[in-house]
Amino acid sequence: MINAERILQELDQHLDHTVKLVIYGRAAIALGFDGPPDSVKHSLDVDGIISVSQAPLLRGDSNFWDAQEATNAELDKEGLYITHLFEADQVFLRRDWEQHLLPVARPPVRWLRLFRPATLDLILTKMMRGDDAQDMEDIAFMIGHDRVTEAQIEAAFDQAVIPDLKELRDAFEQAKPRVREIAMRARGLS
Repeated sequence: MINAERILQELDQHLDHTVKLVIYGRAAIALGFDGPPDSVKHSLDVDGIISVSQAPLLRGDSNFWDAQEATNAELDKEGLYITHLFEADQVFLRRDWEQHLLPVARPPVRWLRLFRPATLDLILTKMMRGDDAQDMEDIAFMIGHDRVTEAQIEAAFDQAVIPDLKELRDAFEQAKPRVREIAMRARGLS
């Protein structure tokens, strides 16, 4: 079983009502793409994005936070967890990212309604650590899988909303040439 499936099924068991959850990171690649690389299947966590409009509702949802805590306690011995839940304005995304969400059908769950950002938005999120080798591998998979073009990459760069922190702006600028190179390579230009 993919680790993200195990984590999300455990979370779902502790919920008592419907919760929309946008997953990103390696869990989104593992569950949201056909034929993901084995490396993403073994990620130890699930990361989530909370839309600005959803944040107040989720902040007040004690069942969700209790379910998260119970999930982490249950899976601690396996080294699995769900802890990184970021508000959208803390993550690299396009302005209209919510209009491009894609449903995630795996794993089978009762209460969770799972989504992932569009591939271009997932690529942007993977740029938050600059040109991190693991993130660049994930970006290469997504560009190849969805045949993302250089023009689409440039448009995403132009539409990206970057949090106003110097280290994040620097990371974005550091990652851009590597992502461009990956897109060119995918098209066979380098």
